[in-house]
Amino acid sequence: METPPPSTPRTEPTDADVEAFKQQLGRPPRGLRAIAHRCPCGQPDVVETAPRLPDGTPFPTLYYLTCPRAASAIGTLEANGVMKEMTERLATDPELAAAYRAAHEDYIRRRDEIEELTGFPSAGGMPDRVKCLHVLVGHSLAAGPGVNPLGDEALAMLPEWWAKGPCVSP
Repeated sequence: METPPPSTPRTEPTDADVEAFKQQLGRPPRGLRAIAHRCPCGQPDVVETAPRLPDGTPFPTLYYLTCPRAASAIGTLEANGVMKEMTERLATDPELAAAYRAAHEDYIRRRDEIEELTGFPSAGGMPDRVKCLHVLVGHSLAAGPGVNPLGDEALAMLPEWWAKGPCVSP
């Protein structure tokens, strides 16, 4: 796979971004704070959400992958046992486990800079297991390469989801 461009600076969502989100997920955004990464096609593919939804419900998933093509490809990785293999490696590779723990700390730090969610885990199973590749890839895209080693690995396994053009109508 040709790797998507590195993380771009977070941007405030435009009306067009909100419309793309609605098309991507089939619902209006909740707790949308920023566009954390843009697909090479130009559409948002990762959004940053508030640690609490407007109704006060905690929402620990800071980086939410919105592109349905990327999400589908990640779902295929999950169905093929990639999460189990990654979790097994965490138990036997101390360097990988340390890097994954650092990714967890980065995720928590970024979330707590917005609002502290005391007692809530990061997301995706961090730091001890791999529970959701969507979260790990979202973190990798938003934070850039080298921050989340397992997110980077999963990202490298994906096809070029953007190659056919935008997943939704601009």
